[in-house]
Amino acid sequence: MVVEIGFTAQDLALTRFAVSPLWEVVASVRVLKGADTQGLHRHWAAQAGPALAAAKLDLAPLFDLVPVPTPGIVGFLAPPPAAPQPSLQVELAALRATPVELIRTTDPMVHGPVEALREDPVCGLGRLADTITAYWDVALAPYWPRILALHERDIQHRAQHFAEGGAHRLLVDLNPQLAWGQSTLRAPHGRLRGPQQLGGRGLLLLPSAFTWPRIFSILESDHYQPTLRYPPLGIGTLWQERPRPQCEALAGVLGRTRARLLAELTAPASTTDLARRIDVTPGGTSQHLTALRTAGLVRAHRMGRVVLYARTSVGEALVHGAG
Repeated sequence: MVVEIGFTAQDLALTRFAVSPLWEVVASVRVLKGADTQGLHRHWAAQAGPALAAAKLDLAPLFDLVPVPTPGIVGFLAPPPAAPQPSLQVELAALRATPVELIRTTDPMVHGPVEALREDPVCGLGRLADTITAYWDVALAPYWPRILALHERDIQHRAQHFAEGGAHRLLVDLNPQLAWGQSTLRAPHGRLRGPQQLGGRGLLLLPSAFTWPRIFSILESDHYQPTLRYPPLGIGTLWQERPRPQCEALAGVLGRTRARLLAELTAPASTTDLARRIDVTPGGTSQHLTALRTAGLVRAHRMGRVVLYARTSVGEALVHGAG
C-alpha cells in the first residue's frame, strides 16, 4: 500500500532531520529476531548475538515488544526525538515519561505484550528502560561511532542537496521507494493508503541503519511529529572491513604504536587481540589504550569477562581524516 503525504508551506518549513539511538535499538532487535532476511547485518549479528548470550541478560521486556514479522511497532517504544542528535539516556527519559493513557489506549489486539505494561506503567517503563540500557551497552555501544558516522554523512549529503535545490531537491532524491511531486510525498506503508496530511507539524526524516530495506513511518499519531525512518546512503558498506589507513601522519602526532592501534580498531577488539596484531605486549598495549581512552579517541565496553575497545566518533574522524 502507498500513502500520499501532503505538504503545506508550513510543513516544508518544519521538516527536519534527526538521529535516534533508541530507534536503532528497536530496529536492531528486529534484525536479531530474523527480519534481516538478506543478511546485510550478519557481520554485526554474529558478534552481538553471542555477546548478548554471554551477558545473560533478561531481554524479554524489550524483545516481546518488537514482534517479527510486525503488525506495527508501538509508538511510545521509540518516540521521535525532539533534538537533532539526542543521547540514548535523553530518549529513555522521554520513554519513562510516557503518559499512562497512551499505554492504556494502545490496541492490545495489535500489540499484545503492551498488556503487561498496563498493570503498572511506571514500574514497567522503568524496567523496559533498564533493559534497553543493558542491551545498548553490549550490542550497539561498541559500534555506535561507525553507525553515527554513516548517519552524519547521509544528513550532510541531504543538506547539500537542500542548499543546491531547496526542498524539492531534498525530497526528490531521498530514497528510491519514495516519490515526490506536486507537494506530495508518496511512500510505502503496511496499513495506510491514500492521502495523509501532516497538519502543519512538518516531517521528521530519520536515517536508520537497521531498517534496511524498509521504510518505517509514524503518520497517525496525535502525540508525535510525523516521521519517516529510511535507510541512509552507503548502508551496504556499513560492516565492510575498511582498508587500514596509512598511519604515518598520525604517528607523527600520537606515536607509531598508538596510531596503529587506532587504525586497527575497524571493529571492537580486546587488548589481547590488539596486542597480537601490533606485536606489542598486552601490558604495553593496555597502557597505550588507556592513553587513547583518556584523550577521548577510544572507549571501553565490557562483554562478560572481556573488555572490548572501539573508536569514538572523534577517533573515527581522526583516522579517516588522516587516511
